[in-house]
Amino acid sequence: MMTYELAAIFLGSALRLAAPLLLAATGELVSQKSGVLNTSVEGMMLTGAFLSAYGSWLTGSPTLGLLIAMIGIIPLSLLQAFLSITLRSNQLVTGIGINILALGGTTLAYREIFGARSNMIVPGLDKWTPFGLGHGTLIGDTIFNQVWLVYLGLVILILTGIILRYTTLGIAINAVGTAPRAVDQSGLSVAKIRYGAVLFSGIMSAAAGSLISIGDIHTFTEGMTNGIGFLVIAAIIFGNWKIGRTTLACLLFGAASSLQFQLPLLNIHVPTALLIVLPYLLALLAVAGLIGRQTAPAALTQPYQRS
Repeated sequence: MMTYELAAIFLGSALRLAAPLLLAATGELVSQKSGVLNTSVEGMMLTGAFLSAYGSWLTGSPTLGLLIAMIGIIPLSLLQAFLSITLRSNQLVTGIGINILALGGTTLAYREIFGARSNMIVPGLDKWTPFGLGHGTLIGDTIFNQVWLVYLGLVILILTGIILRYTTLGIAINAVGTAPRAVDQSGLSVAKIRYGAVLFSGIMSAAAGSLISIGDIHTFTEGMTNGIGFLVIAAIIFGNWKIGRTTLACLLFGAASSLQFQLPLLNIHVPTALLIVLPYLLALLAVAGLIGRQTAPAALTQPYQRS
């Protein structure tokens, strides 16, 4: 039976597990709205996780570690943008290549710096309860007491939604992903808008990876993102490229991940492997189009070349 205490623990865990998805999905949605499918989001999250952990260990400051990750991801983001936008390479292939590069690069760097069997613990980001909501109570300490980056991410998500819907910049981003030639003829640079969108996606992915390494477990392990980046892409498809629905999809995936910890507490015996794979099953349903019709930006994955 689900008690009050278990319900609070479940909600807090679901939000904690959904937070990296929300951060990365905010950036990835902007990238896809501009017409660039940044499939390297997984590798960028993993790179951000390593850079923030290394930066936090090196400086003793998790905030500086986060900043190092967000700056350090810029070259990788520019590489993705250069290959996809300037060279007009296949966006799926370049993304997979960068993911492999990130996995190999972070693994090698981790082993060289810390050793293959290291159990390093690094300084982590502080938790914060906004406006003292329920402070000292079960709900406040379990649900609202989250790493401050979670709340900053929610603010950025809301601002991104407002910008995409109500500002000139948002109109330009949406137009580039729908009718890039019309944007070009209006005098705006398609390439610059897309470069900016991919750069934003990379920075948000690095922040998401940092939330995992220095916000949650305070260490780095090889391949620690475990496919979360692909769940981000699935959440956007699940959300039909709308920021509100994408947010709900991220929360759903977070709740599904949380079940693997909660069901045993309820004496509900389900194979652990099934619980681990549950978010990915939901993602498969989304990608397969079994949760409704999806309408992607018309120019998504299509390189643009001025005539």
